[in-house]
Amino acid sequence: MTFIHGGGFSWESLGRGMLGLFVVLAIAYALSNNRRRIDWKLVGGGLLMQILLALAVLYIPFIGQLFEWIGHIFLKIMDFTQDGMRFLLGPYADKTGSAGFVFLFHALPVVIFFSALVSLFYYWGVIQRIVIAFAWILKKFMKITGAEGLVVAGNIFMGMTESPVLIKNYLPHMNRSEIFLVMVAGMGTIAGSVMASYIGMLGSSDPESRLMFAKLLLSASVMAAPAAVVIAKIMCPQTEDVKDVATKVESRQYANALDALASGTTLGVKLMVNIAAMLLVFIAVVGLLNYITEDIIGRFTGLNDWVVEFTGGKAGGFTIQFILGFILSPLMWLIGVPTSDISLVGSLLGQKTILNEFVAYSQLQQWKDAGLFVYEKSVIMSTYILCGFANISSIGILLGGLGVLAPEKRKMITQMGVPSMIGGALVSILSATMIGLILG
Repeated sequence: MTFIHGGGFSWESLGRGMLGLFVVLAIAYALSNNRRRIDWKLVGGGLLMQILLALAVLYIPFIGQLFEWIGHIFLKIMDFTQDGMRFLLGPYADKTGSAGFVFLFHALPVVIFFSALVSLFYYWGVIQRIVIAFAWILKKFMKITGAEGLVVAGNIFMGMTESPVLIKNYLPHMNRSEIFLVMVAGMGTIAGSVMASYIGMLGSSDPESRLMFAKLLLSASVMAAPAAVVIAKIMCPQTEDVKDVATKVESRQYANALDALASGTTLGVKLMVNIAAMLLVFIAVVGLLNYITEDIIGRFTGLNDWVVEFTGGKAGGFTIQFILGFILSPLMWLIGVPTSDISLVGSLLGQKTILNEFVAYSQLQQWKDAGLFVYEKSVIMSTYILCGFANISSIGILLGGLGVLAPEKRKMITQMGVPSMIGGALVSILSATMIGLILG
């Protein structure tokens, strides 16, 4: 598989990148419920923080090496998981065997081990300290409340239903703008427990590829924090008085370290089974839709031949992937995706939004390995675009989780379900646009 690498900075890449930033912010502005009260100083500070993070990851050796070091930790965790899988499966756990990389055996089990480690680190108080540090930075530079900073920082490491537990005692007293930020941050980021699965999926058995995607996904998760604040505060500005009380982390209590490991393992098993079941069903749904669009509609109308000719053979017919890519291609061009790959990247965004990010990352891995992408930049931007939980099914998950933690806010939370999904998608797109601008 050979990519055309980006040519570095050019006026064209700068222009496309700036246009992309304007388009993303314009969409958020058009959806704002109170445009006059938007705090543009906060927006500017968030964009500056995000672009500095991107530049630091790509061009400051110390920061880049730090992310690579953290990436190596993820890879070691995956290797340790394989030790357990070899005990359970013997030769079937070998990635270099005749079966090669198998997602069920080589990517999903790491969710269990990572979930157990996260619970253990919670018991020791490690994650709380990291979250508080990130929250302090966000509060200092973006002037958000302590509770908002905690939940946004928590979403870098945890899922959209786990992070709000950090501030469960504050949720009932938070206003509309604060609750909306909690929801957008949840939709615009991914959980650390599933990040390792994405690394295994995208990198397969190649160590260098796995390290590259580990670095990309880690930076995408960190960059999503200020982006979530920017998008949320444009779409739902702060219009009510805010009382920023002293905030402390609310964490789950365990009897001891063994209890933490056992609880995390049980949660990881449930998560792994849920992910596997969703992948099975949603990929089967894609197959069903493709049967209708390609084998029935496309064959009898001649659209299959038109699609093959239109895409130069990249698309095999009038599939749901082609339809989504065709619809979203203009947006992908506007945010700076190389023209040759706009339909592929647009299709991935569509699959993520309608189905989920697991299906989209699986499709990205297949298309990458098949050599369909012309530019490496397209693969990198796709990795950022898909790095979030913003999809239709996540609305129900988020509403259910927050509804339990703050039942008195249930009506407000329900009203903001769809806007928060759109905001979460814009968060990931904004991060991808930033990276695309810098890559050239």
